[in-house]
Amino acid sequence: MIETFGGDRRFPDALAAVARVEFDYGEEGEGVDFEPYNAFDSAEETTDWIRHWTGNHELDGGAYRVFGQDGTGGLAAIWCVRPGRPLVEQPVVFLGSEGERGVVAGNLSDFLWVLADGFGPMEAALYVEREPRPDADLAGLAGRYATTPRRGAREIVAEAQAEFASFSEDLDALCR
Repeated sequence: MIETFGGDRRFPDALAAVARVEFDYGEEGEGVDFEPYNAFDSAEETTDWIRHWTGNHELDGGAYRVFGQDGTGGLAAIWCVRPGRPLVEQPVVFLGSEGERGVVAGNLSDFLWVLADGFGPMEAALYVEREPRPDADLAGLAGRYATTPRRGAREIVAEAQAEFASFSEDLDALCR
């Protein structure tokens, strides 16, 4: 079920720290394709995007807080699906420019560990079987902000995708 949440659009300190990181995509595309924002997209921008992405012009974007993109325009977002819980306890998802999608982490803290393991949102959602590329600077950032213990990206992504196994089907139900 996708539930629309209130207007909590306060940008978490952890995401502000991530926004100051320059991610290296690499010459061969072997790095992390992620361009973090320093604020959430507005509610209006998010609504416009979800309507175009799904083709359903009756939706609003209240269930998402978009905080970054990849080079093709795929978006990273916090998905507000846990009623009554703060943004940092909501899952992180990837919504690709060509309809790709996937749950990346069960909460913002685990997302920081995914980044520290060398995976951006797109890589975690679509290519989690690739070799990890741990990043000491991102591990330090995660160590400062994370409230969950360090784990590898594969474990984090698998756990989140199992918890939110119907994410893709829920999105398909919204599409027209």
